[in-house]
Amino acid sequence: MALTREEREQFLAEPHIAALAVDAGPGRAPLTVPIWYQYEPGGDIWILTALDSRKNQLVSAAGRFSLMVDRLEPTIRYVSVEGPVVDTSPATLDRLREISARYLPAEKVEEYVDFSLKNHGETVVLRMRPERWVSSDLGQV
Repeated sequence: MALTREEREQFLAEPHIAALAVDAGPGRAPLTVPIWYQYEPGGDIWILTALDSRKNQLVSAAGRFSLMVDRLEPTIRYVSVEGPVVDTSPATLDRLREISARYLPAEKVEEYVDFSLKNHGETVVLRMRPERWVSSDLGQV
């Protein structure tokens, strides 16, 4: 059964690990990688990625990407969303802390932020406007 708009937006707002998919060019399957994301119902989705990453290069070339999140319990549920990139900007320390706090226990955030700053190089925020949604709750199979 498809989710209502409110159900799919609320589900996407939860801190799931997303699968990001983007066109990888002629003769290639889409690049699909796990990624952290941030979303508030009714707003845009944003992700952080390295400026020089293949992911960023492909998203910049395509101008859009998809995210898919799912869970298996208490029911099998998924939401897939696709849309255009509406903004690309340099990542800030505040954004890095925000997304880290979404996925990590509070006591691990600063340690991860330090690691990221030392190892991930320059990062950017890619903001996507949700345009097309696919969702379902398959219940307990």
